[in-house]
Amino acid sequence: MTEIKKQVWKPGTMLNPVPVVMVSCAGADGSTNIMTAAWTGVACSEPPMVYVSIRPERHSHKMIKETGEFVLNLTTEELVPHTDYCGVKCGAKTDKWKDTGLTKGKAAKVAAPLVNESPVNIECKVTQILELGSHDMFIGEVVAVDVDEKYLDENGKFDLDACKLVAYSHGEYISLAEVLGTYGYTVRKESPYKFH
Repeated sequence: MTEIKKQVWKPGTMLNPVPVVMVSCAGADGSTNIMTAAWTGVACSEPPMVYVSIRPERHSHKMIKETGEFVLNLTTEELVPHTDYCGVKCGAKTDKWKDTGLTKGKAAKVAAPLVNESPVNIECKVTQILELGSHDMFIGEVVAVDVDEKYLDENGKFDLDACKLVAYSHGEYISLAEVLGTYGYTVRKESPYKFH
């Protein structure tokens, strides 16, 4: 067996890849914004909860803190330019909806708008804010999920693969188009994998 050599680096956020989403929100004054976040994920399955971690100086931070609502909008290969733009421009200085041509959709359970072009919109109500350091973590209970009907098959099953979702890895947007296996495939009777 070949010897594996490892270097020990200082602590850092090396977890990769991570989801990349557009977070849409509304302020108490009715203004809206879209920001891009990669520090996001599933927090709990029952009740369904997700989180997004945002720097306190970000324009959206104040808006979400005021209203206690946000929407996670999944991103696709087609939406990568929009996603990148919404991550580098400040919503306090420009209207990202107008700049990108993205359209606002009406959410079912929250006042924050949906990004219509996203295939999946996850509507959330904040249950807790954790002040962690550089970022505050907004934990949100999922109160509704909106899906684009064009990705439903004849049986009503949603085809996530057809959406061509993307992830974020060390400063790069990565395609998730290729399926390498399905949950539990290594332990099925017909599996060729033997680890002993």
